[in-house]
Amino acid sequence: MQYEISGTVMQTVEIDLAPGETVYSQTHAMAWMTDGVNMHTNTGGGLFAGLKRSLTGGSFFVTDFSGERANARVAFAPRFPGSILARKLAPGESLICRRETFLCAEKSVSLELAWQQRIGSGFFGGAGFILQKVSGPGTVFLDLSGEVVHKTLGAGERLLVHAGHVGVHTPTVDFDIQMIPGFRNILFGGEGLFLASLTGPGEIWLQSMPIMNLAEAVAHYLPHGDGDPGAGRGLAAGVAGVGILGGILGSVLSDD
Repeated sequence: MQYEISGTVMQTVEIDLAPGETVYSQTHAMAWMTDGVNMHTNTGGGLFAGLKRSLTGGSFFVTDFSGERANARVAFAPRFPGSILARKLAPGESLICRRETFLCAEKSVSLELAWQQRIGSGFFGGAGFILQKVSGPGTVFLDLSGEVVHKTLGAGERLLVHAGHVGVHTPTVDFDIQMIPGFRNILFGGEGLFLASLTGPGEIWLQSMPIMNLAEAVAHYLPHGDGDPGAGRGLAAGVAGVGILGGILGSVLSDD
């Protein structure tokens, strides 16, 4: 399987499929394809697999794209401005991702549900209790918002990050939260109460533009009933709050 990632802030990935090769994606991810590609939409492992995938922010159904003859090509595009991270996973190798990060992968790559291990991280870590986990063997393509910064942490090395900027990390990285020090920092710093604390060893991929930051910036200019553009921020914040609360309740009440 050969692929090419093109673009800058609105990237796409085009994948060449030899006869018999298959990649799969969640719904609404395919951008274009040649007539040598066969599509097959399914639950990706049955009803239970579809439900678990939905909890991670993914779609209930997945679509398989298989090469039927030579020169078969299919392209995928993220829904938001950002970067596509391609990673070839060895057998048994895994990555922990934020919700809605998975774009597409070879059929041999599994997409699973992962839990935040600490209650505090689930509530205040910015990603919720339920995360995505991808495991090899095979190549996976992940969708991160904005530009991507890759860092490798040594054993015991710690990095404090605004939670929304954490995109992907290896399972060996310990994810926790830490309260921002200093009373004035909390009140006037604008960074909230907590930062994500990432401790090595392992790799992390940070995203420069979390979708929530983009939504808040756009909402400031949305008109409201009284014509005040800034009034849209309250509406967007209210909608976001309901979504976050629903995500937390769904995670807590889930049986899996």
